[in-house]
Amino acid sequence: METQVRTPQLVFMQPQRLVVPLFQRRYVWNQESQWEPLWDDVVRVAERLLRQPQFKPQPHFLGAVVLQQIQNPVGLMQTRTIIDGQQRLTTLQLLLDALHAELLSIGASAPAARIDPLVRNAEPFCSHPEDRFKVWPTNRDRAAFNAVMAAAPPVDHKAIGYSNERMVEAHRFFSEQAREWLSLKGDGDVQSRALAIENVARELLQMVIIDLAADENAQEIFETLNARGAQLTAADLIKNLVFQRLLETGANVEDIYEKFWQDFETGFWETELNFGRLRYPRSSIFLNHFLIARTGEEIVAREVFHRFKSFADHDANLSMEEMLAQIYGLSHIYRRFVTASEEKEGNIDRLGLFVYRTGVLESEVFKPLLLWLLDPEQLAVPPAQFIKSLDVIESWMVRRMLVRATTKGYNKIAADLITLLRKSDRQIAGDTIEKYLREQTADSTYWPDDAEVRDDLEILVAYRRLRRGRLRMLIETIEDHLRGFQGEKYGLGGQRVVRGKYHIEHVMPRKWQTNWPLNDGISEDEREGLIDSLGNLTLLTSKLNSKVSNGPWSGTDGKRSGLEAHDVLMLNREVVKKNVERWTEESIRIRTAELSAIIISIWPVPEGHRSPHFSARPRRRKKVRIPDLIAAGVLQPGSTLIPRSKRFSDRTATLLPDGMIEVDGKAYASPSDAARKMVGHQTNGWWFFLVDPGSRRSLRQVRRDYVEQLTIDAEDDETDDDEDDGEE
Repeated sequence: METQVRTPQLVFMQPQRLVVPLFQRRYVWNQESQWEPLWDDVVRVAERLLRQPQFKPQPHFLGAVVLQQIQNPVGLMQTRTIIDGQQRLTTLQLLLDALHAELLSIGASAPAARIDPLVRNAEPFCSHPEDRFKVWPTNRDRAAFNAVMAAAPPVDHKAIGYSNERMVEAHRFFSEQAREWLSLKGDGDVQSRALAIENVARELLQMVIIDLAADENAQEIFETLNARGAQLTAADLIKNLVFQRLLETGANVEDIYEKFWQDFETGFWETELNFGRLRYPRSSIFLNHFLIARTGEEIVAREVFHRFKSFADHDANLSMEEMLAQIYGLSHIYRRFVTASEEKEGNIDRLGLFVYRTGVLESEVFKPLLLWLLDPEQLAVPPAQFIKSLDVIESWMVRRMLVRATTKGYNKIAADLITLLRKSDRQIAGDTIEKYLREQTADSTYWPDDAEVRDDLEILVAYRRLRRGRLRMLIETIEDHLRGFQGEKYGLGGQRVVRGKYHIEHVMPRKWQTNWPLNDGISEDEREGLIDSLGNLTLLTSKLNSKVSNGPWSGTDGKRSGLEAHDVLMLNREVVKKNVERWTEESIRIRTAELSAIIISIWPVPEGHRSPHFSARPRRRKKVRIPDLIAAGVLQPGSTLIPRSKRFSDRTATLLPDGMIEVDGKAYASPSDAARKMVGHQTNGWWFFLVDPGSRRSLRQVRRDYVEQLTIDAEDDETDDDEDDGEE
């Protein structure tokens, strides 16, 4: 067995065939979970190379691959079986081939020629047509792979066929991304960008290649590699580096540890949090934020230790003890605003409120900016400019959330802002941030204007499209506004609404059929389209019982009486006061417009600001399938799916690696087909199958969460078959 760190240049350069065994699952990687992150990593390294050509960039690590040699006659091309890593190797081939075609199209012939031998074996080595390919996938993927990899540049993906196959989708994705990135700065920079991206793709990606001899036990190696073991965090590695350096200088490391580091090993800092797609201790996340604040660079979690070492050696111009003291000082500032944001009741300052709201938006990316603004080593930012910084960033984030704009690239925005601010006057930090955000025109960065937000809220199916925490925070902020908390103005009695605890309630119930007959001129579809809109939603201190919640508007057990019982909230007082006799579709439309106006005033844009092209911005739609959820890691192959109905409690289904669902030994292509097999008639399988009977979490809820995280509209958004499944 040989183990070496290899680049794509070293892995693919020699004539060879890397064959995926027939028993392995088919290609399942997808855009959201794998292709986009990989491309983002490639682009990040390429842009770093363009910015700092004199420095050797840190290679980007892609993971481990296990290969096993196959004994074949002397003189024939080497062949290896892919034991582990077929998804990674196949994706790299698709990326390299797509990049090769795009380089040819812009006349970058030398970079293209250097990539060509990484995707094609030379003809003298090939005995069969398929021998030209470096990687040969499992049989179910071969036709699509052959079609797209054999297509002559420029590649017409529509003409290839196999339009729904992942292989073709991946190739098209990388082609489009490469084409856009290469031309991003205009014709003058195309060739320099071509050299940078080609360099990264060949030489600055790394994999650990474990090459087994033909007689070695591949299964044993595979199981050992995939066994779960304790891993050192970025904080652990940095601690070891720091104190090793201090020991070398003869410092009193015990005193320094107690003074500056001991706190990082308490519960607050060791708490694990979601950060991107993985979980990390808060201490590691903070050190990531510290580095971004000090460098203005986009630094992903897995790069933290290497960038810290480089920063300490070349950039900080401080002794290790001095830098440790600065880290310690900023950690206390960080801890104060995080702790303030976690308080659910009582007074909260603007900074704590900002951290709470952006936390609900599931974004850690602007905490490095907070560290820059609050850095005690720098000239203080004036209070008014500090508050303005928070206001404009929060407005930008909330408005983009409401129009379901992509969050892709937020890390880069935060890093770019810090870079800009480092070159600007700290006395006008808020003005600088506002100007920067106002000037953004790309889909991934622009600031939605009043008209776009108003138009989107008018048709937004808020209860389905917005995650519960985000929707609750939105309505909480409206309630605070109604209580008088407007800008720097304190509200009635100085008491904000309790944060993160109230229940979301539909004024007109989702189960309206029994007690809410349709009015003249109103269709069932029209009503269903308004039920989940913002104007029909409110907050309650505690859940209404189902009788009241689904009851008629009037009467002692009616919905109006139920809302009156919760009149601690201004939201509910407004609803019952303005709608004494009835609550109708027109009431919902009017209230949606009223709440939209409040939202626009809470999170304003600069006077005269206009969205660059929102009217032409297509809303991305995607048919979400089981393989997408497997590729994203939110469903696991081999999982047991449980029928919702107790009548079928003795039956189960099994999720297969390729996304098929097995029932009674037969595989079905969709959840609904599998459910129909069980119940004997057409059934919504996404609703029917539970992935966790304890929480009654359904396949549909898993898909909803996935869709909401990606800010896409699912083409197959189905009507609910259940009540609320505990999602209120």
